[in-house]
Amino acid sequence: MKDHDPRMPYQLPFPKDALEEIVVPDAIPEDERLWVPQAENVWFRPLCLNRSQGYWMNLLRVRKSGVLSRHRHPQGVHGFVLKGRWHYLEHDWMAETGSYVYEPPGETHTLVVPEGVDEMITHFQVNGVMCYVDPWGEILGYEDVFTKIDLCRKHYAEVGFGEDYVNRFIR
Repeated sequence: MKDHDPRMPYQLPFPKDALEEIVVPDAIPEDERLWVPQAENVWFRPLCLNRSQGYWMNLLRVRKSGVLSRHRHPQGVHGFVLKGRWHYLEHDWMAETGSYVYEPPGETHTLVVPEGVDEMITHFQVNGVMCYVDPWGEILGYEDVFTKIDLCRKHYAEVGFGEDYVNRFIR
């Protein structure tokens, strides 16, 4: 069958139970209230909080140098550096603006933002859970898509958007 008009939109209905797409036109927002505080001088901007598959995609913004966290990933993580640079104490590479990083399942590392970096922003897709650990692997805490959603609800309620504001990112 030949497509006589490739500019004609798809004409059939989408699957009945398909979810709506997410479009975030201001992913790096000017409105500071859209950044959710995670720690001192550390924020995240939710893009997709997928509770049915257990992953989240966000922008991580750090405005301090030094050690951010030591953590372990039981599932793979993807990162793309939009601004600044960072590295892991356990590796000899530096992730700089424009760098893509894949972290395989089982990876444990200590994220460091080096001196002289005023702001670091990285797009991360984190699958499953992120376990905060001590140097010997003892678990000190964790994050998952549900803790991220809870942080967003609390923050967006406090800044006047309402706790339901986060629903636009949840699938």
